[in-house]
Amino acid sequence: MFQFLRQGANAVGVLLFTLLFLVFVVQVTARFGFNQPLAWTDEAAVILYLWAILWGAALVCKDRENVAFDLLYQHASPQVQRAMALAACALIGVLAAWGLPGSLDYIYFMRRESTPVMGLPFNWVFAPFALLLLALTVRYALRIYRLLGRDWRRHL
Repeated sequence: MFQFLRQGANAVGVLLFTLLFLVFVVQVTARFGFNQPLAWTDEAAVILYLWAILWGAALVCKDRENVAFDLLYQHASPQVQRAMALAACALIGVLAAWGLPGSLDYIYFMRRESTPVMGLPFNWVFAPFALLLLALTVRYALRIYRLLGRDWRRHL
């Protein structure tokens, strides 16, 4: 089941990047091929880029795939690595959880406004940010749980 969900999240990420690429091709073709720039392509590209990046950060990219400054971490003992990982997870998870209610409130508030060209409600544009905060909260809560378990060395 988990593998199926991961594949679905990857497929949505691929779809978002494919749509972004197609919109970009339409934009370049219209602008430079026909000398008729299209306003909607600029807006769609920005929205698709935002969605693709936040979707990928929330659901596709694994912790080990993120860029990290781990010079001290790599040279520490496993117990110190565990403490550092617990502190980092707690900090990121708590900050994401703390920011979630305010972000949801703002996203809900932005339903009143819409994008200038395509008329999309801004709450749809900003929705993946709430997804990112929720995913970070859950991901780091699960990692804390694993790091506090018996098999914690496997999750460093």
